[in-house]
Amino acid sequence: MKKNVLVLCTGNSCRSIMGEALINAKLGDLVFAQSSGVKASGAVNPHAQALLEKKGYWREEYHSKVIETVQETAFDLIITVCDNAKETCPMFPKAVKTIHLGFEDPSGKAEDEYEKTLQLIEAQLLPLVKEELC
Repeated sequence: MKKNVLVLCTGNSCRSIMGEALINAKLGDLVFAQSSGVKASGAVNPHAQALLEKKGYWREEYHSKVIETVQETAFDLIITVCDNAKETCPMFPKAVKTIHLGFEDPSGKAEDEYEKTLQLIEAQLLPLVKEELC
């Protein structure tokens, strides 16, 4: 059975979506990732989406969603990817472990910053998920 992972940030528009897409693309046979935002923006950052599409990681079901939509899921691991989400992460009744791995938000910056953030998430987040769950 696949393990459930939640990638959590504030707006659920960029970093957490990248994390969700990377985990599902690279570890999808063992892990199912979802993402959410403590204060979800309701929209995926267009630069982040374009980059994920270019890399072949994008799926139509990815969207910005509020925490309440996933709060009842029995996650095996929750990863906060921004400091604000770490501080405001709600309690999950069925969560096993929460880990913080902060990434700088590329929103509003040059396009190559999105690429750098995606590479950092791939280099740091994927080994962590593998180590914890695989």
